[in-house]
Amino acid sequence: MTTQTTPTIEQALAKGKQAFMQMSTLSTDQKNDALEVLATLIEQNSEAILAANQQDLSENKESLDSALYQRLKLDEGKMTQLVQGIRQLKTLEDPTGKILAVTELDDDLILTKKSVPLGLIGIIFESRPDVMPQILSLILKSGNAVAFKGGREAKNTNGAFMELVINAMTQQLDYLPEGWATLFETREDVQAMLNYSQYVDLIIPRGSNELVQSIMSKTRIPVLGHADGVCHQYVHPSADLDKALEVVIDSKIQYVSACNALETLLVDKAIAEKFLPSFAKRAKTEGITVHACEQSIGYFDDATPATETDWRTEYGSLTVAVKIVDGLEAAIHHINTYASHHTDGIIAEDKVAQQVFLASVDSASVFANASSRFADGFRYGFGAEIGISTARTHARGPVGLEGLVSYKFTLEGHHNLVRDYVGVTPERQFTHKIVK
Repeated sequence: MTTQTTPTIEQALAKGKQAFMQMSTLSTDQKNDALEVLATLIEQNSEAILAANQQDLSENKESLDSALYQRLKLDEGKMTQLVQGIRQLKTLEDPTGKILAVTELDDDLILTKKSVPLGLIGIIFESRPDVMPQILSLILKSGNAVAFKGGREAKNTNGAFMELVINAMTQQLDYLPEGWATLFETREDVQAMLNYSQYVDLIIPRGSNELVQSIMSKTRIPVLGHADGVCHQYVHPSADLDKALEVVIDSKIQYVSACNALETLLVDKAIAEKFLPSFAKRAKTEGITVHACEQSIGYFDDATPATETDWRTEYGSLTVAVKIVDGLEAAIHHINTYASHHTDGIIAEDKVAQQVFLASVDSASVFANASSRFADGFRYGFGAEIGISTARTHARGPVGLEGLVSYKFTLEGHHNLVRDYVGVTPERQFTHKIVK
């Protein structure tokens, strides 16, 4: 595993593309063995990794806002979850080599659709160093190759993962090709990588809206990701208000800087007088700052009047926008107008209202009676996630193994000729029989 500099970017990417060809032929047993080595190395070197992370935290304490600082921070709980996620991936089905469909075009001409890895994937992420082992585990299981660029604020932690995990893995497992995982160091490296569409098959940016928009504007390589996490919870008139309050609070404070944390609370006007006083009291206890609409601001002691901008804002902190809406349709309309199509939920006992909401809200994840914080690859049972996508093509929502594969067609014949199937009275006819 070698760190590259700008003059050798093309060489590094070419090597990564070549490594992908070998990675794509690994057996399921080899992939699972590599995952166990990765999990074990993280366990064995957790103290060194946490020490490196403490150095990053110390160096960036004054320069990062609270959301980025929290994302930068590792602890024993996160390390344990990382290892659990990697081992969970071992138990999942290999996403590659699956026969997706078989069609008999003729009795001696068989078309097969089979899942295959995507290729060399470029990952650009900010702050969160735990992204690195998550991505490595998914790359291994899916038979791809990867080129990383982490944020400079996490350089010590990222370096620890590379030195203590990647190098050791490659030394222990001789079937992992050189260049299967590469760490780039500078912004100039990223700019260069974005120019090499002949090597890089997919770019996944994980970070701020500014990062994602910048990447999308500077490359012809397909980009998978989301720009914002403006997530909603709507409290319906049929909601159990005590339980609703707990779901709302968990959605907001369980991890405030996450992209699936609650940013806008919608409360039906039919239960506003009952629900908002309880929420206001709890918000004050939890230290939550409220930006409230004209109809709801009177329920709070020190709320800030909400503006149009608040409905589109991902705060990433202990701040929430609150709006009273006139019914289910109004809530759905507000979400589809202002949401980032990431994760949105309804809290209701009315099953019909739940189903209307689930069907009508145009987001990657739509929940009924559950915290928005469940929108996560580990919690979905993917083992880990390589990112969150709000796109409508290829992959949507938390992207796990299935988002890292594509498919190809293979055709097996017996010297078949197209000319035999064309013309007014062709010699042969297609059967187009579905075998699988």
